[in-house]
Amino acid sequence: MNANGPLKGIMGIVFCSVYSRADLLRILHVTPRQLANWERNGLVTSAEAYSFSDLLEIKKVRDLCALSVRPNVIRQSLDAMRKQASGLENPLLEATASSTVKRRVAFRHDGKLLEPIAGQFLMDFSGREKVVTSAPVGGRPEPVPNENEVSSWFARGIALEEDPNTHAEAIAAYHRVLEFAPNHAAAHINLGTLYYNRQEFALAERHYREAIEADPRYALAYFDLGNVLDETGRVQEAVQTYKTALQLAPTYADAHYNLALAFEKLREPRKALKHWQAYVKLDTSGPWSVHARSQIKRILQADGLRLVYKRA
Repeated sequence: MNANGPLKGIMGIVFCSVYSRADLLRILHVTPRQLANWERNGLVTSAEAYSFSDLLEIKKVRDLCALSVRPNVIRQSLDAMRKQASGLENPLLEATASSTVKRRVAFRHDGKLLEPIAGQFLMDFSGREKVVTSAPVGGRPEPVPNENEVSSWFARGIALEEDPNTHAEAIAAYHRVLEFAPNHAAAHINLGTLYYNRQEFALAERHYREAIEADPRYALAYFDLGNVLDETGRVQEAVQTYKTALQLAPTYADAHYNLALAFEKLREPRKALKHWQAYVKLDTSGPWSVHARSQIKRILQADGLRLVYKRA
């Protein structure tokens, strides 16, 4: 926490049977406006109660949007993928989705990488593919687990985050994911967050940087890295990192919020003002919005008094 308010961070998903709409917004750190936009675009069904699978699906929508993929493109990709792969009802949960250079969605399914709107199979240079084709000393390839096994370990890690007493096991589960898939950006993110909450900032920073290396357009990774840099006193570096997150995702409300806090720390209130104002446009209610509005009022009043003083 700092003098102007707490940093907004990412929490692990609490594992239970039913989640309310408020739970979803809190756990996934999305705003009511973002959720309503996804509902309008047919990506999310409007509801008051959600299952654990619903949260995983919406988290994937959030992550694709953070990579600057437009909601209508995600919807078109999902519709096209269902037509391309018969029997695939929910591509976000049954296949692995990622963003392409053209801001479209590609799905890995049955060992192939497909961009469904164009109906094109893509060359896959992922870390997992490199492991499959490489051979250790002796010439015998090492066995590689299938995607279901990787997903199972990842889901286990999420479930273990429910209880602080099992966070060490959650860390072990995510490390297991990384043994199989070293470039699993989401596992790096979740590990970083667990280490961050334990105040093991060096380890948290390492995993956030690994996530960025695995996916340089992952806005969430830059945001979380910015939190570590701010927490460890490297505020100027944090500012640049938050700015990168906003270049990738201009409507990333939490990045605007924390960037405003960083500028306040650097005693640059006018630069902070721009991001407080951006934040309240994206999050119109709640305690975070109330705090942002109070900061806007304080800065404007201070500027007004300064102008009066100069005229006198």
